[in-house]
Amino acid sequence: MIQTRQPLIQNNGTIELSNEEIARYSRHLIMPEVALDGQKKLKSARVLTIGAGGLGSPLALYLAAAGVGTLGIVDFDVVDESNLQRQIIHGTSDVGRPKMESARDRIMDINPNVHIEAYEEALSSENALEIFKDFDIVVDGTDNFPTRYLVNDACVLLKKPNVYGSIFRFEGQASVFYAEEGPCYRCLYPGPPPPGLVPSCAEGGVLGILPGAIGTIQATEAVKLILGIGEPLIGRLLLYDALDMRFREMKLRKDPSCPVCGENPTVTELIDYQEFCGIPQANAQAAADEVPEISVQELKKKLDNGTEVSVLDVREPHEYEVANIGARLIPLGELPERLIELDKDETFAIHCKTGGRSASAVKLLQEAGFENVYNVKGGITAWSEEIDASVPKY
Repeated sequence: MIQTRQPLIQNNGTIELSNEEIARYSRHLIMPEVALDGQKKLKSARVLTIGAGGLGSPLALYLAAAGVGTLGIVDFDVVDESNLQRQIIHGTSDVGRPKMESARDRIMDINPNVHIEAYEEALSSENALEIFKDFDIVVDGTDNFPTRYLVNDACVLLKKPNVYGSIFRFEGQASVFYAEEGPCYRCLYPGPPPPGLVPSCAEGGVLGILPGAIGTIQATEAVKLILGIGEPLIGRLLLYDALDMRFREMKLRKDPSCPVCGENPTVTELIDYQEFCGIPQANAQAAADEVPEISVQELKKKLDNGTEVSVLDVREPHEYEVANIGARLIPLGELPERLIELDKDETFAIHCKTGGRSASAVKLLQEAGFENVYNVKGGITAWSEEIDASVPKY
């Protein structure tokens, strides 16, 4: 038996379906849990998706195909080749285009009956409440902590459900944070992790299929909320391990002391979420801890001139197989035990993918007494872009 609950959308009797729409949604209409009334609710619904990336792609595609009448999309990025492995709303011909444009074209091809409200701007504390206020549901497809806390707090303040999803490597999470009926994101994660502790997908990677699984779960939850059927993921965190092909579930409880949805909230308006997540402090600390750098152009010039400089690659072996410039490989994790292999009298130019790990390596060598060590600014990515395009970018 399909459980029913109070639908988020009430049919006021003014929405009708055309003959084309009846044919399009026929597989919904013959289901008693959806039927004509439910399809009209979907058409009446206004759903906002944050991001048109890995999670936003299946979200937008399936919500549009299902007949959600108005889709809002917030995204100001452009399509990059590295997106195509997972962001299926974009194609090869879209590389270099704004994601909003390619997403709109794809959605309209799937269902021209959908009205798209585009917000080609960065979501911030200044615009979030204004953007969110006229939508019924917000679906969070972001990949960073400041925006997740911003989305959560805005949804709590506006009393709107926040359909949450996150992905990393082979694992994903999904839930519905709806403070009117259960816990919010802050009840689960009261504070963010220290900046840099949790690597991004760009740093740690993600299985391209994974956002499809989590994004379709988020789309399913949004549709269930609109129709008022089933048991939503309110008060439950769904954990997905793609390698083991296993789902687990954690029960979540509302935190009475939660600063935004608790009994005595202290967060009553949107705050500076970059500050809350410690990013300005981390940037200031990084600036204070700056290490000597060398640009890829300077490095190339030294190598061409025969200057004695040893280039050291501190990436992982599987990355080295993808792209390398012939440098000696010592992964960062092995470096402390292999310092004995290096001559302190040599000059070292150390690189990784973009410069983060190599900066850590420079600090490590400096602390070990090496004096002539430099971080290759931009890493092998900069080398590919500015020196040798035959070196693959990944």
